[in-house]
Amino acid sequence: MILFPCFPCDAKNTLSEFKISDISIENGFSVLAMNLNQRLFLTQIEKQELVEQLEKIVLENNLPKENVFIGGFSSGGNVSLLISDYLVQNKSKIQSKGVFVVDSPIDLLALYKTAQKNLKLNFSQPSIQEATWIKSFFDKEFGNPKDGIAKYENNSPFTLETQNIQNLRNLKNLKIRLYTEPDLKWWQENRKNNYEDLNAYYLKKLSDKLKTEFGSKNIELIETKNRGYRANGERHPHSWAIVNEKDLIKWMTE
Repeated sequence: MILFPCFPCDAKNTLSEFKISDISIENGFSVLAMNLNQRLFLTQIEKQELVEQLEKIVLENNLPKENVFIGGFSSGGNVSLLISDYLVQNKSKIQSKGVFVVDSPIDLLALYKTAQKNLKLNFSQPSIQEATWIKSFFDKEFGNPKDGIAKYENNSPFTLETQNIQNLRNLKNLKIRLYTEPDLKWWQENRKNNYEDLNAYYLKKLSDKLKTEFGSKNIELIETKNRGYRANGERHPHSWAIVNEKDLIKWMTE
């Protein structure tokens, strides 16, 4: 199992928030928690370098190349989807059997537009800080969407506005799980966000699109209730904890 952390996080944070290590080892899975962070997308060079790194780790640690599953939380889920697609496309020595994402912001264009909304709302400090950074970052990387969205589409796992899944086309034969906790009450009270502003909304739309394109057999959308808590006890639907570890292992071993 290869895990990618959230944007500001690292491997240590992943393994403290996501209690997966013991149950994985009990079921014969090694866990590789990556430190690669601060990525909402991957450039072609970054994909190539990451694949080389993964292949080297697997070789040096004598890990099996079969039954590989890749997953990530938040932005780490974006990385998981994009690198899994790249592995298939380039016939890497490592091939993923399945990929799972945990409340990930898969639609970068939508993420930009939600940031714009949140700046206008000017409601909570965490929301304002995140929105300010997102808008500034994307303005620099991709430009303002009003001038064209091609760069957003080229780098995003999914673009709802154009139903674009070009960066996921090679995942057709993989098992895919999309986890999210659409607690609208929490988001309304803490951020003044509507359902259409949430990662949950776009994950639902991606699930629908993938089922239409790939068939429904391998695609699962898992919407949880009241599971989202951080390791320190803080209630937050955007958390690793929405994943049921036993059920995830069962999915991997089926």
